[in-house]
Amino acid sequence: MSNSNGTTTQVKPKNVLGGELESCCFEPLTGYFRDGYCRTDWMDSGTHTVCAIMTEEFLTYTKSQGNDLSTPFPQFNFPGLEPGDKWCLCASRWLEAHHAGYAPKVNLKATHEKTLSIVGIEILKTYGVK
Repeated sequence: MSNSNGTTTQVKPKNVLGGELESCCFEPLTGYFRDGYCRTDWMDSGTHTVCAIMTEEFLTYTKSQGNDLSTPFPQFNFPGLEPGDKWCLCASRWLEAHHAGYAPKVNLKATHEKTLSIVGIEILKTYGVK
């Protein structure tokens, strides 16, 4: 996008509350782009946009569904997640966990607005933490 003086400007990503997207986590380094933010683009078929705080219940549930987030995979620079870790989850996986009763809490300020195309804001707000 160009502004009136011809220079290119970057559009800052927004969160589900309409503000500027905040970082989710740098330790472990999360995000589709592994930059600490739950940003996305057209190549991210999983829509990794929900900044979730891991729980033992969710980690057990997602492993039972074929998505093991607790086992380290050093070859992919993935340390394995533990309860309390923050991670950018796929919006559809988070919604699936919500329907099953295992959805983790969410940092709304670090959850990308694209999530709203999959999960309603009222549902997200019931899981919101500061």
